[in-house]
Amino acid sequence: MKTNPQPSHLSSSETARYSRHILLQEIGVSGQEKLKASKVLIIGVGGLGGPVALYLTASGIGTLGLVDFDQVELHNLQRQILFGTKDVGIEKTAIANERLNEINPHTQIHTYPYKVTADNALDLFSAYDLIIDCTDNFPTRYLITDAAYLTGKPIIHGSLFKFEGQVSLFHPHQKGPCYRCLFPNPPAPGSVPNCGEAGVMGALCGIIGSFQAMEAIKFIAGFGESLLERLLLVDALSMQFQTIKSKKNPHCPLCGFDSKITHLNPKDYSQHCEIDMQDQTENNDYPLEIDPSEATHLIENDSNVILLDVREPMELQICCIEKSICIPMGQIEKRLNELPKDKHILAICHHGMRSMNVTQFLRSQGFSSVTSIRGGIDAWARQIDPSLQTY
Repeated sequence: MKTNPQPSHLSSSETARYSRHILLQEIGVSGQEKLKASKVLIIGVGGLGGPVALYLTASGIGTLGLVDFDQVELHNLQRQILFGTKDVGIEKTAIANERLNEINPHTQIHTYPYKVTADNALDLFSAYDLIIDCTDNFPTRYLITDAAYLTGKPIIHGSLFKFEGQVSLFHPHQKGPCYRCLFPNPPAPGSVPNCGEAGVMGALCGIIGSFQAMEAIKFIAGFGESLLERLLLVDALSMQFQTIKSKKNPHCPLCGFDSKITHLNPKDYSQHCEIDMQDQTENNDYPLEIDPSEATHLIENDSNVILLDVREPMELQICCIEKSICIPMGQIEKRLNELPKDKHILAICHHGMRSMNVTQFLRSQGFSSVTSIRGGIDAWARQIDPSLQTY
């Protein structure tokens, strides 16, 4: 006896909109219905999150959550394709919501214009089926990893560095590894520059973000071979792709047999890759950090002060402060002899992270009178000299 096919949960408008998906045997009506029923949370609506959000919305994801606390800045526009020049200064989630609703009114968009924290992550993740990590810093990445595991949610991970990217699916509840299985601990403070310091190829964001979107669609609709237990590495300079096996670590501190992470402690995610900003001025007359206005006052009124710029040569071509000594952070150790121990050294970089690393290193080498300038040359341009080109 023939049975009548089950009626579709797709409207005639949705059927027409997604017809090219439905024509694919691997997806069909049932796969498209799975997409419609799914709830996906994207954390970070920037270089990666933009293409992910665009393609998932167009594909017919039923509910899409967008988490981002930031506002659009001019330097975002080189790679963050959700935004335009007129959007500078506006919340990213607000612009994304408006743009995505124009693309597909059938997708419900929920916006969360704040940071993911240890206090809100578990409740936030519990409302979604799949988490997509599009963040650009290690503290948040480890927080997302831990929160997803504790709520039983899979993660599609994507990350970038200059011309390189990587993508994977982490789902330790389905035999696969978690992010900590591959990278148990974050790198040492300041050892890995962020994209604001190292730079990133704009088009690469579209490549990696599109791969993340593809992995999400495959995972939800249930077709193809996923990146579970595999890490995809992309080198855009040589346009080479490599896939390496990634196995579950039985000794993983999160998903191993003897898991040590059973809850989210805010202290565990606050300073992983940030500089320890605890005051280290005991027995030292010089502050560890000052703001640009204090630095300007010292430079103008104290002949014993010198300004040390630790940015890279290509950054100096964009902007620099007159009469500064320029030694990139990576060369400081080899060029210690160029720095006077009898001067008060004010270290500056782009946003303040590298200069703090240099400050702490120099102090450990016997340079007691070293101070980092808070916010770097970006803050200097905003607060002291607006003629400086920002980037």
